[in-house]
Amino acid sequence: MSLRVLVVDDAALFRRAVSTALAGVPGVEVIGTASNGKLAMARMAALHPDLITLDIEMPEMNGLEVLEAMGPAGIKAGAIVLSSLTVRGGQLTVRALELGAFDFLTKPDGATAEANLAHLTERLTPLVRAFERKHQLRAILRSEPGTVPRSLPAPAPGPTGQAVRGLRRPCAPLVLIGVSTGGPAALLKVVPALPADLGAPVFIVQHMPALFTQPLAESLNKKGPLHVREAQEGERAQPNCAYVAPGGRHMKLAPGRQGEILIRITDDPPENGCRPAVDYLFRSAALNFPGRSVAAVLTGMGNDGTEGLRMLRGLLRHRSG
Repeated sequence: MSLRVLVVDDAALFRRAVSTALAGVPGVEVIGTASNGKLAMARMAALHPDLITLDIEMPEMNGLEVLEAMGPAGIKAGAIVLSSLTVRGGQLTVRALELGAFDFLTKPDGATAEANLAHLTERLTPLVRAFERKHQLRAILRSEPGTVPRSLPAPAPGPTGQAVRGLRRPCAPLVLIGVSTGGPAALLKVVPALPADLGAPVFIVQHMPALFTQPLAESLNKKGPLHVREAQEGERAQPNCAYVAPGGRHMKLAPGRQGEILIRITDDPPENGCRPAVDYLFRSAALNFPGRSVAAVLTGMGNDGTEGLRMLRGLLRHRSG
């Protein structure tokens, strides 16, 4: 069964480019297009797509207004929003995620149509695959409530709160969170749920470009009891605070002279095709603060975070043994 997608953008050029990129993804059917939000609402009601690609800035009815209207209209389609790589684009994207968008994609600005199409294809494919997996999982759980589908692999073993509680620690723990494809919306639910008296600093790597992580941190700060901000080079991490790696730069943890946790922001080469990279953060915590981390990778389609979790787990076992 194919994933039915509606493409919404006020620019004919981008409608064609996104439609062409999606047509090259196996199992995806582009069922129509719309040039503004009002047309999109009408076509969603008539065509019942599983997913829409949604431009944020459009005349008549913009993407944010579409997201706000979908719920009251009974439209269940997921949304991947398309945004410009600007400060305003970052702010609008975070607002779209708050309104329930599944994930986002920055619009390409390549020198040629071929370069833009390649960018869209490369970025859209994992986003669509991640949404498809979520869509299938929800369908299974709706048909068999209370069950875990056998077709889905069990989570890989990694450091957990239970494992860390069994370990004698001279210092407070660290909470590490990695987020990738399909994860921004999950992050906006998880972090605000953490208690004000957590007693540990939280370090977050979300695969996002520059200009997007600052509004993300501001949104998280408003939504929950923790103090959340974009991390800065050389600052001392404090308990009950959360630090978001700046877009386009790595974040690692280093010990200070008195054992405090110092945040280092670097421009080291990308890892797993990512900067910031989850593995980069996790590895620094494993090497410099062994046995102290509670870590989680919320979602994603790549491998970033896998080796870091293994390193954290391996050092935890070594120390507890």
